[in-house]
Amino acid sequence: MTRSGSIHTDKAPKAIGPYSQGVWAGELFFSAGQVSLDPATMELVGEDAATQAAQVMRNLAAVLEEAGLGFSDVVKTTIFLASMDDFLAVNDVYSRPFDEPYPARSTVAVRTLPKGALVEIEVVARAT
Repeated sequence: MTRSGSIHTDKAPKAIGPYSQGVWAGELFFSAGQVSLDPATMELVGEDAATQAAQVMRNLAAVLEEAGLGFSDVVKTTIFLASMDDFLAVNDVYSRPFDEPYPARSTVAVRTLPKGALVEIEVVARAT
């Protein structure tokens, strides 16, 4: 299956810059990084990394759904953390929607994230 173009859903936060929530490139779908913004208020949800990660995963689910995909279609993820001290807490929340074989993943600590978020996650998915 090959698709093209970008997607938008009101079930995920609107872009806070000049980018799309997600873009098709052939059979691959690339999401923008999601932080824990509530789509209705555009305010961060949660003060700890685990709570923020849960909102991030809901936002990613909405973007994937709009693209006609789900977490089972994800082949690669990148997690950005404001502190590597939050790795285990985020890992626990992150792992819930995935089944083996798990997608490839990179996790990196960064200096800051948009709006002071503690975690940001992006995905690459493949249409099957």
